[in-house]
Amino acid sequence: MTKKGRIFKTIRSYFGKHPSGIFAWLWVTVMPFVGSAVFAVNYYLVGEYPLQSGLDFFIYTVIGALLMGLALLPTTLIALASGFYFGWVSLPFLILGYSLASVLGFGLGKISNMGLTEKLFQKNPKFHAALESRKKKEGSLVFFVRISPVVPFAVSNFLFANLNIKLWKVLVYGIPGMLTRTVLAFAAGVAASSYMAAKESMNTPLQWGIGLTLLVIGVAGIYNYLRKKR
Repeated sequence: MTKKGRIFKTIRSYFGKHPSGIFAWLWVTVMPFVGSAVFAVNYYLVGEYPLQSGLDFFIYTVIGALLMGLALLPTTLIALASGFYFGWVSLPFLILGYSLASVLGFGLGKISNMGLTEKLFQKNPKFHAALESRKKKEGSLVFFVRISPVVPFAVSNFLFANLNIKLWKVLVYGIPGMLTRTVLAFAAGVAASSYMAAKESMNTPLQWGIGLTLLVIGVAGIYNYLRKKR
């Protein structure tokens, strides 16, 4: 059996005994789409919440962290809505919310798949050795996964947790990786005349071009991480 075959066999065996782990992965994969559908018909409620006092900003940060960390809404959608309804003053608190959401999502990834990494390493020592040989490149992996528009935020949190990447690396390298997409979505919201116009502006040729560029950058960076040393 090939190394990849042994790895997938170990994963299947683990999830066969820990169905909650499968549920957790399905949750972070599916729920952002469900949340987006619900938000699409209730987005106007955001406009009824003012950001004026320090308590308002605190509540905004906590709610944003929970929505993103629990995979209830995509990060880009929250950035878009925040830009339109609250303006640039809310951007630092959105970034703080990202940081807290990263901690929450990472922690849930650890708890829901507790023991998976150790079992993988025990049954596949070569896989463990391959990851250990790339320890110095973990920061770049985090950065390029975050910058890629095709890897959902919640899924990447689980991925980092299961690869045993240190939380401080997820924060230090992950937040800068997310900033490009965040600021683009946020700026689209600020500039729009309505929330629906903001959503439509995310599908312009310019936005698609930027997204494709970020995808290429992300794939190149991930490939560089996976590439074996000669």
